[in-house]
Amino acid sequence: MNSDIIGGNEINSDRIDHIVAARDSAATDNHERLLVIIDSRALDRQCLAQSIIAHKMDMQVLALGTMVAWGQHRNNYPAPSAILLNVGARRIAEPTVSEEIRGLSSEFAPTPVIVLADTDELAQVVKALEYGAKGYIPSSVSIDVCIEAIDLALAGGIFVPASSIFAMRRLLEAGNPVARPLAGMFTARQAEVVEALRRGKANKIIAYELNLRESTVKVHIRNIMRKVKATNRTEVAYKINDLFPADTPVDGTNWLDP
Repeated sequence: MNSDIIGGNEINSDRIDHIVAARDSAATDNHERLLVIIDSRALDRQCLAQSIIAHKMDMQVLALGTMVAWGQHRNNYPAPSAILLNVGARRIAEPTVSEEIRGLSSEFAPTPVIVLADTDELAQVVKALEYGAKGYIPSSVSIDVCIEAIDLALAGGIFVPASSIFAMRRLLEAGNPVARPLAGMFTARQAEVVEALRRGKANKIIAYELNLRESTVKVHIRNIMRKVKATNRTEVAYKINDLFPADTPVDGTNWLDP
């Protein structure tokens, strides 16, 4: 039977995904607060939990593969004070991710749900907050910043990465940020084609407006379809609107406008 030894406690991995509890016999109040880490990747959640424990954060830390496992252990722990959901490289707009954020935020309210992700893209941050997250931590930050972000959420604040704030500032200063939120996924020219597709423009119109050959437009559309895993141009528009629903409405109003 597989088992992990963490902090001198034997953890049965066949029965539970993984649990790490920060138990300090010299302290009594840390048992009143609990941080729950949700991450399907065992090594990642174990390392993060151990790092937080090593920084002597004044709370217990429970690391699980899914929130479903919480039901097995809720009688042994206080109610979560904060939930840290690691989505890794997954997109916030993916149904499984968005539903998980919404579900946790609703079920455990007012407990803050904080998203940990591999990207600091502005569109990702905005979506996570729209779905109810009370913070967004990119995996590029240090463990000290991660802990400060958790503390901020516990105090009622909302942490977002500075890089995203700077990106927002650049968009505002540029005065024409229409395609920039798509830049992380597409080239500049592909982003222009995407915006045209979202408005339902025909290939000939796109070619004329972008000063391209119609055959070149078709090549761009095929590459865009491959990137978003779409089978036709209608599906491209649908998927892009799902990923970036507020970036550029069809009427041309910019999502950054007041």
